[in-house]
Amino acid sequence: MHIVDPEIATGEAAQLFTATHRALGVVPNLAKVMANNPAVLKGYLGVVGILGAEGTLSADLLERIALLVAQENKSDYCLSVHSFRGTKVAGLTVVEADRARRGEAGDPWAAAVLGLASAVVRDRGAVSDDQLAMVRHAGLSDGQIVEVIAHVALNVFTNYLAKAARVDIDWPLVRHTD
Repeated sequence: MHIVDPEIATGEAAQLFTATHRALGVVPNLAKVMANNPAVLKGYLGVVGILGAEGTLSADLLERIALLVAQENKSDYCLSVHSFRGTKVAGLTVVEADRARRGEAGDPWAAAVLGLASAVVRDRGAVSDDQLAMVRHAGLSDGQIVEVIAHVALNVFTNYLAKAARVDIDWPLVRHTD
């Protein structure tokens, strides 16, 4: 798919690129694809911004969810983004990032969240009563369960778009086969 060039973008797309750059420090190729429909980029930035500012899950946990979902969906673009962000921004070790791709974590709280995220992505939202009981026992509230599902859905969107658009990877490359 065509990418919108931030250097020649005008109107709402230009404003959204400015907001993207301000939030991330760069304008990733995936955002340039989203800008083909400014409402999509605006909606994506809005959801990411609100969940980041008002959500209860930590940045490292969000990156773990993103890594798990990208691995499940075989999205090398998103694996590359979130491996970088997870280890360089959110403070995950390389080992923690690799374990997250498999839905594993040493910390019981993170393991419970990844277990839920794994069930959501693998079973397309059909989470069992046992799975819900397990995450509630681990301490997740219903609000946090909803938040985990929202992050899974958001990452599925970016995984699918990156794959469908054949977005050039503009991060250090990580492949789902690694």
